[in-house]
Amino acid sequence: QVQLVESGGGLVQAGGSLRLSCAASGYTFSGYSMNWFRQAPGKEREFVARITGSGSSTIYADSVKGRFTISRDNAKNTVFLQMNSLKPEDTAVYYCNHYGYWGQGTQVTVSS
Repeated sequence: QVQLVESGGGLVQAGGSLRLSCAASGYTFSGYSMNWFRQAPGKEREFVARITGSGSSTIYADSVKGRFTISRDNAKNTVFLQMNSLKPEDTAVYYCNHYGYWGQGTQVTVSS
């Protein structure tokens, strides 16, 4: 069965950086795009970034473009989200996503 396990969240000051990881299992990882989403308190879940199966193409939400970088290591079945220049409005639970499958999420809190 498909499993997605996120890690790497935490508390960071504004302007700081965090690197999230999502370990995937249960399917042919390299054959599929992967997504990151986030959900802030009281708000709907929103798209953050996507990477193709080969890693050759990425797309970002306007709110994170230029600050976040999505990447993947197909040998380790892992997708990453490097988050730089973090802002308080980036505070949310971050989820990785593969079609209808979601991880449990990892909390990112950015203090001002």
